[in-house]
Amino acid sequence: MIETQRLILREYTLDDFNALYEIVSDPETMQHYPAPFNEEKTRNWIMWNLDNYDKYGFGLWAIVLKETGGFIGDCGLTMQNIDGEMLPEIGYHISKKYQRQGFAKEAARAGRDWTFQNTAYNAVYSYMKYTNIASYSTAASVGMKKVKEYSDAQNVISFAYSVTRSEWEALKADNK
Repeated sequence: MIETQRLILREYTLDDFNALYEIVSDPETMQHYPAPFNEEKTRNWIMWNLDNYDKYGFGLWAIVLKETGGFIGDCGLTMQNIDGEMLPEIGYHISKKYQRQGFAKEAARAGRDWTFQNTAYNAVYSYMKYTNIASYSTAASVGMKKVKEYSDAQNVISFAYSVTRSEWEALKADNK
């Protein structure tokens, strides 16, 4: 479990299905994906993360508001194919009811910090469809810089953002 000022990031459980389905089945929220998720894809998403916890010791975590205990999305670290390389990636999905309130930034920052504090990775990435301004703005807001633009069969063009361990250490020093 990870705590921030306003959020708790915790492992998924099967009990998160309804709250997650509300988010990932929404066409507006999922506009940068090939299609919104159906019930099967949503169940598979939770199961994929449960498997990731066992396999890697991390995955996407459920984001819960401390104030209400309500599920508002997910964020965490997964291994993703980014232009042919399996790389550690911070992903995030926030319910449209809670977007533009800094929750993705707060959760992504916590995921970035967790990665460098708990793994040996020397860089962490976020990748997104080139049209996903909110996603690459969130990546930039946690110190990531655009490192790659590449053709992607699913997204047409994807952007990859990254922050290195040494850049993260400099960010931490600047914020003291």
